Amino acid sequence: QVQLVESGGGLVQAGGSLRLSCAASGRTFSGDAMGWFRQAPGKEREFVSGISSSGIITNYADSVKGRFTISRDNTKNAVYLQMNALKPEDTAVYYCAAGSLSRLVGGRPDYWGQGTQVTVSS
Repeated sequence: QVQLVESGGGLVQAGGSLRLSCAASGRTFSGDAMGWFRQAPGKEREFVSGISSSGIITNYADSVKGRFTISRDNTKNAVYLQMNALKPEDTAVYYCAAGSLSRLVGGRPDYWGQGTQVTVSS
């Protein structure tokens, strides 16, 4: 059974940092792009960041560029999201995802995690 399990969410003050992790199991994702989406209350799920299978190509939503950094460790079948300078508007459930890079950026990944809550207080 393929699973993507997120961790690292929590409550942080504005300006603070969090590091999200996503551990994949059930198959290797070293040949897939991986990434992160988020969904805030009352809003649609949106793309946050994606990383190619090799880790060479990364994409970011404009709203997080310069603050968030995505990385991956194919030896651990994992992807990470370092979030700095957090803002209250970053509050959302963050979801790990995997698939082709084009499908990720297009909001149609093949696999989804269950999500982890990130809350940024002002």
